[in-house]
Amino acid sequence: ADLVLQLSGKMRPLTEEETRVMFEKIAKYIGENLQLLVDRPDGTYCFRLHNDRVYYVSEKILKLAANISGDKLVSLGTCFGKFTKTHKFRLHITALDYLAPYAKYKVWIKPGAEQSFLYGNHVLKSGLGRITENTCQYQGVVVYSMADVPLGFGVAAKSTQDCRKVDPMAIVVFHQADIGEYVRHEETLT
Repeated sequence: ADLVLQLSGKMRPLTEEETRVMFEKIAKYIGENLQLLVDRPDGTYCFRLHNDRVYYVSEKILKLAANISGDKLVSLGTCFGKFTKTHKFRLHITALDYLAPYAKYKVWIKPGAEQSFLYGNHVLKSGLGRITENTCQYQGVVVYSMADVPLGFGVAAKSTQDCRKVDPMAIVVFHQADIGEYVRHEETLT
């Protein structure tokens, strides 16, 4: 279901500034692996903006969509995130499956902390299973269960070294997005 139709506005390529802002955000999680999102073995992929949301779509699907009038197109491909009114880019949980395989910094949380994270809460030291070595404070991380299932995005509140010596109730990962949003915000995820 890569294609959804409804009466709406036009889809367009991102401007240079929009591309820079979005790539900076994605690079916080996957670094130079960003290039692997665009040049894939199964074809070339690109990003398109529609109603402040950024969609990730193969050029092959994009060409097929050219047969649909722009005012009837609601979305195309996978929503990666959206631009806020202040022109910041915010990743959506729908990008997780594309970013998780390329994540440079990861955090694994204990089974007892999974539910709390999936309800939108930060990760406490007591719920931390492991963390990638040399993770810096404020580094973007992908949060995994101990069984290596990607659960969401976060930002390291503490560096790897600091995590070893903080109080068990200290926040070690700030919550950004989680797969629980599929249920909590079902009506707004596109």
